[in-house]
Amino acid sequence: MTYVELIVVLSIFSVMSSIVIFNYGDFQSKVDMKNLANDIALKIVEAQKAAIFGKFPNPAQQAGLPLDWKPSYGIYLNKTSDPKSFFYFVDLDGNHLYDGGDCTGECVEKITITKGNSISSLDVFYLGDSTVSVNDLTLSFVRPNSAAEIKSSAPLNSNISYVQITTISPKSTQANIKLYASGRIQIN
Repeated sequence: MTYVELIVVLSIFSVMSSIVIFNYGDFQSKVDMKNLANDIALKIVEAQKAAIFGKFPNPAQQAGLPLDWKPSYGIYLNKTSDPKSFFYFVDLDGNHLYDGGDCTGECVEKITITKGNSISSLDVFYLGDSTVSVNDLTLSFVRPNSAAEIKSSAPLNSNISYVQITTISPKSTQANIKLYASGRIQIN
């Protein structure tokens, strides 16, 4: 092997390495967004499953439950007051809203979004192609239905097709989680 061949091979290797290193940040951002979208979707599915299968809350939360209480679980997202976390909760009073404050009362778990990622928008899509952006969403499920109860502090109509949760990274990479009124979840 001559020095010329060695220099050519090292040049090719250094060019390819610099391309890979340059694109690594974008690649990692895309992976982080996919993981975050999957984590949010999994929490929604966990809430749906806990409600359908009749999971009871922990003993401290069971005190004072009405006798006709139906298992009801959900997640709460707020893009304005806390875009870097969301709450997994048990709906103790059956109002289909999160009443737990900063992880007290109905709160089961506060999930913190890391790596500078956050929730950028919460959109409600209606049948007939109209869309409304909201600041907060409560997505809950009540036994025995797999359909989602969709609530917000903003008034919502009853003909909801789906809601879309959009997450964004510091590098502006986005991921979308769609929850249809039927309870089906889709990640884009």
